[in-house]
Amino acid sequence: MKLPVSTEWVLHCATTLAQLEPGTTASAAQLAEYYDLPAPYLAKQLQALVRAGVLAATTGPRGGFRLARPAAEITLLSIVEAVDGGSSPYECREIRQQGVGALPAKDCKNTCILARKMADAHEAWRQSLAADTLADILAELPPGIPARTRSRLAETTRVQRS
Repeated sequence: MKLPVSTEWVLHCATTLAQLEPGTTASAAQLAEYYDLPAPYLAKQLQALVRAGVLAATTGPRGGFRLARPAAEITLLSIVEAVDGGSSPYECREIRQQGVGALPAKDCKNTCILARKMADAHEAWRQSLAADTLADILAELPPGIPARTRSRLAETTRVQRS
């Protein structure tokens, strides 16, 4: 399975926002500069996280993004699904019933074993991402990283305090 590059962006941006002090926001421009990403496209991805209830956005001169809920309540799955959806990347087109190797209909009454295995793998992947929260990720960062992140992000433009 190959996810769009924007998946990496939103995972890192959400982790970055989780490192900010409570009540602090960062703009899409700040996050784009911080990671050297295209700001307009990143802003669209961040808005998808707002629609999904992962992030909250404020407008105006002190506007920006922050987590909508505590980091312990935001799973990696909720972030990924906000921008990539939840459907399986595998679609069985029943080619076992096509071509010169076509199986008889009586042998295709059950779901294709390969489709079942792919569905099982997708579900295991989803369960793995659902088991990890942003708080879990923060707990695994080296101790000085959150302070470094806050300092570097503040250097980009200006971290906003609401």
